[in-house]
Amino acid sequence: MKPLRTKHLFRCLSLLLALVMGQAWGKVTLTHIHGLAYSGDGTSLYIPSHHGLAIYRNGVWSKAAGPEHDYMGFVATKDRFYSSGHPAPGSALKNPFGLIRSTDGGKTWSPLGLQGETDFHLMAAGHDTNAIYVFNPAPNSRMDSAGMYQTVNDGLAWRKARAQGLSGEPIALAVHPQDPAQVAVATSNGVHFSKNAGDSFQALATGEALAVFFDLDGKHLWYSGFGREASLARVALADGSKEVVNLPPIGKDAVAYIAQNPRNSSEYAIATFKRNVYVSRDGGRNWKQIAKEGQGLGS
Repeated sequence: MKPLRTKHLFRCLSLLLALVMGQAWGKVTLTHIHGLAYSGDGTSLYIPSHHGLAIYRNGVWSKAAGPEHDYMGFVATKDRFYSSGHPAPGSALKNPFGLIRSTDGGKTWSPLGLQGETDFHLMAAGHDTNAIYVFNPAPNSRMDSAGMYQTVNDGLAWRKARAQGLSGEPIALAVHPQDPAQVAVATSNGVHFSKNAGDSFQALATGEALAVFFDLDGKHLWYSGFGREASLARVALADGSKEVVNLPPIGKDAVAYIAQNPRNSSEYAIATFKRNVYVSRDGGRNWKQIAKEGQGLGS
């Protein structure tokens, strides 16, 4: 056999072996992180990226069944996934997605409108209500201007929020798990909270906020920031009292996404801008790293 042909054959076999062993060992690379959510049954942590959904389950990483779309604005409720973004090569879905929905864990997706028109980077949904809020970047066939919109019927109708009192550049969104009228926004000026579907907001925290998340108890709001160092806090909605949450040693990094296990209220996950992922099973007192700079770590 000729040397070049032999070298090429060994290279192909090495790549195939690496692929097979990587799948067997649950090795996954997170090229980007565009969301963070637990499955409704609490068994799996889902992370959307440029090349499909990654799953962390029982200490092992894997790729989710289904198309390797570029998911943006990905959110999960108790029985559905919603997303925007861009289709994988060979997909019949239009680019950009507009709003799409999956009821089978991301295996298949149904279009809900605005296909070929809008890519929603900022989107959130109520865990129990499926109420969806988005920041629309530009006018489209269902929204006559840019701004904040809400739908409570999977995109059949959209309502624009007046957003009085909301200041700064929107960075992240969160929707109350049980009340579709309660929404929070993290902006460059702080954390803002609304009880009337985004028509008016009050400030809960000042300074740039990077992530925001309603605790599934419906009584607390989590948010992250970065001043001299990364920070994570939990605010009681009843009286505004704030509790500082312990963070792992993440250095010059910050929390980009927060999620909570719906079947174990003391289990939380955080993902950082540098693609580090951690899980806490004691309410945020201690954290275990499960991904380092985009590389999935085993149990």
